[in-house]
Amino acid sequence: MNTVNKTARMAGLFYLIYIVTHVISDVTRGRFILPGDAAATAGKIMAQAGLFTTTAVGDLLAAVLFSLAAWALYVLLKPVQKNLALLFLLLNLGGVAVQCSSDIFLFASQLLMNGPGYLNVFQADQLQALAMLFLDLREKGFLIAQLFYAAWLFPLGYLVFKSGFLPKILGIVLMVHCFTWLSTFFQSFLFPGFTAITYVSYPLGFIAEFGLTLWLLIMGAKDQKPALERVH
Repeated sequence: MNTVNKTARMAGLFYLIYIVTHVISDVTRGRFILPGDAAATAGKIMAQAGLFTTTAVGDLLAAVLFSLAAWALYVLLKPVQKNLALLFLLLNLGGVAVQCSSDIFLFASQLLMNGPGYLNVFQADQLQALAMLFLDLREKGFLIAQLFYAAWLFPLGYLVFKSGFLPKILGIVLMVHCFTWLSTFFQSFLFPGFTAITYVSYPLGFIAEFGLTLWLLIMGAKDQKPALERVH
C-alpha cells in the first residue's frame, strides 16, 4: 500500500470514529435534556450522573478525533495546494477550540446540580435554572463552532475536486454542503423558527462527509500523483 493510500485510510478511520463517537455522545445526552423543564432535566442528570459525564468526555474525544482527521486530510491534500490545505486545517481547529470551550458548560451544569456544599446558599430551583442556562449556553457554543465547521468544507472540497486521486463528485458535494451548512448556522441564530433548511443541509451533510469517510476508508486514494501546485 502506497503512502497516499495509507494516509487516506488513516483520515477515513479518524473521521469514522469521530462520527460514531459524536453521534453516540450527542444522542445519549439528548435523553437527559428536556427543553424548558429545568427540574426534570436536573433529575435525569443526577439519576445517571456518570453516564452524563461520559457523554461530555465523549464529546471532547470526538473533537480530538475530528482534529486528527483534519490533520490526516491536510497531509493527504497538502501536495495539491499547501495554503488551502492549511486554511481548512486552521478552520477545523478553530471549530474544535470553540466546541471544546463550550463543553465546559456541561461539566459546570452537573457541578451545580451535584456540587460542593458552598452552593447550598442557593435554592434547589435556582441551581436547576442555572444548570439549564449552562446547558443552553453549551448548545449556543456548539452552534458557533458550526461556522468554522461549515467554512472548512469549501477549501476541503476544492482540494478533493482538484486532487486527481479522489472523486471529483465528492469535492463538489462538499463545496455545496459548505453553503447549506452556513445557511443552517445563520438560520439557527437569525431565524430559529424556520427549520426547513435542515431538510436539505442534514441529508446533504450525511452524503458529503460520510461519503468522503467511506471512500477514504474503503477505496483509499488512486495511485497517482496529485496535480502539481503552481508556483507564483
